[in-house]
Amino acid sequence: MSPAAGAPRGIGPFEVPAVGLGCMNLSHAYGEPVSPEEAERLLLTALDEGVTLFDTAALYGFGANEELLGRVLAAHRDRIVLASKCGMTGVDGRRAIDGRPETLRRTADEALARLRTDVIDLYYLHRLDRRVPVEDSVGALAGLVEAGKVRAIGLSEVSAATLRRAHAVHPVAALQNEYSLWSRNPERGTLEAARELGVALVAFSPLARGFLTAEPPRLDALPPGDIRRAMPRFDERHYPGNLVLREELRKIAEDAGLSLPQLALAWVVSRGPHVVAIPGTRSVAHLRENLSVLGLDVPAGALDAAGRVLNAGTVHGPRYPEASLAEIDTERCGRAG
Repeated sequence: MSPAAGAPRGIGPFEVPAVGLGCMNLSHAYGEPVSPEEAERLLLTALDEGVTLFDTAALYGFGANEELLGRVLAAHRDRIVLASKCGMTGVDGRRAIDGRPETLRRTADEALARLRTDVIDLYYLHRLDRRVPVEDSVGALAGLVEAGKVRAIGLSEVSAATLRRAHAVHPVAALQNEYSLWSRNPERGTLEAARELGVALVAFSPLARGFLTAEPPRLDALPPGDIRRAMPRFDERHYPGNLVLREELRKIAEDAGLSLPQLALAWVVSRGPHVVAIPGTRSVAHLRENLSVLGLDVPAGALDAAGRVLNAGTVHGPRYPEASLAEIDTERCGRAG
């Protein structure tokens, strides 16, 4: 596998392993949050296993995820790169996108308090607010850097054109977009633009929202409130076809002596030396399996075969419903949205 998955990767002034930890599902989006004890065990195990990049957001649990990371990781602050996001929060119990400078400054102060730190290492604009020029939102983030409250800034779910506009205002350290075998939107421009500008491409949901883990989600077992209930790739029209593709991938992985999650995650981090993956999990066993990719030498043939089986042209269904796609600035990708 090239580039070497085990080599450290740069995010602005920081160096991190190619696999970090997305913390959202400990508090948000996938049914009921785990218990505080389970969440603490997962986070501390990740720390012990060498994870340094921990990714959260004001939106996750409407502040609860930031509070969790603050409570568990504040004592280990000098060992981690702490990333959070602003611009999409909970307001009166509902999600709201708000990229106004005054909102971003207020959200940052709230995040600092919840995270129990005096500086956030990497602070993303979680979503582009189409009512606010990206230059204004990024200007506010630049002001947080100047104030010493943030060390580096990032953007999430934006296009190559928006990345370039933002980067002209202030250096962008990281661009976080969904990227996996079945979500190829970064290949429409942002993967290359990030490389050209020296920006890390941070891939969230690299295991396709659990679809490419050891056991695929059962539609009849998805808990109330699970965001996958509204995602077309998991509905009854599209899911059976995607399961057929998954079985082909499983066979490729087995022939290469890998688990399916190892193959899928190795594919993501092989996309370039500027790519960092942040899979999320609630399972210590799955955490360790994800991190094992850093020590694997995956045959290029297996990676190429996986990419041919599952991609923007073969996946069934768009990644979000149309209303959600309208909120996102990323390039669309064939029939996959």
